[in-house]
Amino acid sequence: MNTPVVNQEAIETVRDLIKDIDTAMLTTVTPEGLVSRPMKTQEVEFDGDLWFLTKKDTNKYRELMQNPLVNVAYVGKSYVSIRGEAELIQDPAKVKEFWNKAYEMLLDVSYDDPSLVLIKIQADTAEYWETGSKTKLVKNLFNKMTGKHEMDLNKTVDL
Repeated sequence: MNTPVVNQEAIETVRDLIKDIDTAMLTTVTPEGLVSRPMKTQEVEFDGDLWFLTKKDTNKYRELMQNPLVNVAYVGKSYVSIRGEAELIQDPAKVKEFWNKAYEMLLDVSYDDPSLVLIKIQADTAEYWETGSKTKLVKNLFNKMTGKHEMDLNKTVDL
């Protein structure tokens, strides 16, 4: 059995870029096209998987049942776009682990509601733009103005 190669450096870079961003945009595929909606980022360290919480009676749940391919976009100190495949997981213990009072108000349920389901996204690829580093931006601008080689602030990595 082949074990997938994990790009630990890429995972650590993405982890650092998204760690303080509270809201992500989750994009799903529908028969009509793509649909994006805001989702609360779980307070769990990124290890190649992203976790979100939803209810079964939502469009996103039905869309993921039909097509698990997703994109998750983060905007904060940098821009990060993560492509992956979603898995719907019914795990009350894990829901309780992620639960906080904001969900109670947002989803209008308690943590033990049987309609709650986790969305686990196994990330395949991430593309990011390191615009949050003022030092890199200034250096890049200076290089551009003086005709020197511009820095590559945009990178795509396999996770």
